[in-house]
Amino acid sequence: MNRTLTSVLVTGGAGFIGSNYIRHLFGAPGFKGRVINADALTYAGNPLNLAGLDAGDRYAFERVDIRDAEEVTRLFAEYRVDTVVHFAAESHVDRSILGPADFVTTNIVGTFTLLEAARAAWGEGGVLGDREDVLFHHVSTDEVFGSLGATGAFTEQTPYDPRSPYSASKASSDHLVRAYHHTYGLPVTISNCSNNYGPYQFPEKLIPVMILNMLEGKSLPVYGDGANVRDWLYVTDHAEAVQAIVERGRTGETYNIGGENEWTNLDLVHRLCAEVATQAGAPAERYLGLIKFVPDRPGHDKRYAIDCGKVKSELGWTQSHDFAGGLAETVAWYLANTEWVDTVRSGEYREWIARNYAEMGRE
Repeated sequence: MNRTLTSVLVTGGAGFIGSNYIRHLFGAPGFKGRVINADALTYAGNPLNLAGLDAGDRYAFERVDIRDAEEVTRLFAEYRVDTVVHFAAESHVDRSILGPADFVTTNIVGTFTLLEAARAAWGEGGVLGDREDVLFHHVSTDEVFGSLGATGAFTEQTPYDPRSPYSASKASSDHLVRAYHHTYGLPVTISNCSNNYGPYQFPEKLIPVMILNMLEGKSLPVYGDGANVRDWLYVTDHAEAVQAIVERGRTGETYNIGGENEWTNLDLVHRLCAEVATQAGAPAERYLGLIKFVPDRPGHDKRYAIDCGKVKSELGWTQSHDFAGGLAETVAWYLANTEWVDTVRSGEYREWIARNYAEMGRE
């Protein structure tokens, strides 16, 4: 199937992955439609993530909370939305452990609200009730599958086994999307991705935290013994995969997206120390000496790995970045964008860190 994207509603488009996706979409050959970026601008959403975007009247920003049914319904009607790419979510595991309520309301209730609006707009009597090429694409995480042992990888058939409030809320939203497809015939696709990294990532996630702490001479907190394994996916590779699914993916199908770059947390921090040292012109030992082991996170999954053979074989996608190149680009971006960093780390974020991170052994 080759879908024509005329009016694309991107939820969470001012966040890390959403903003990179919007930038990718406007640079994609053949895309002539418009994008409506719906973002509530919580602490992790920042209009600066799309500064310099040159799309004219083909781009519209709407400060909308996806839990607000009236506003979400308005967007579908006003912009005649034919495609939803749903990134908006509370996504930080540490935050979900300390305060799960927002994860339940945003990730579950917010997704339900979007599904209901899409069903009304695209159903009989709806604003686009005569269109058959509509699509609701839901972006999810590999964390819904739980934890792996030393071998193996998650596939699209892996049973769900979420271990944190965050992953449980995403698992619930995945099930809702599938239920709307099977019960109401809503055209949907789902993707489950591994850990993303790259430009514009909010500095609460591991890679930007480590980069910035090195530059500021702060400790580099590593949970437990640092042996937990994650698969790392460069954010623009993720954007390309999502676009391939939106354009050509089979309705009702799920696609796993991975970087095929497995690293233990400790090895990753060592690799980051070397890269920052190279680019900052400092000895790596200065940064390696900042590593501090802290008490492990409750319910910390041991290992994630993604088998992304389906999206490769069916849609022809593959990663464009190896880990060395992607990490070098990421470090260079943070070194060159200190003003962005200072802006996003001000205000609410710093207050939240001061209140909560001490009890989790992080600085």
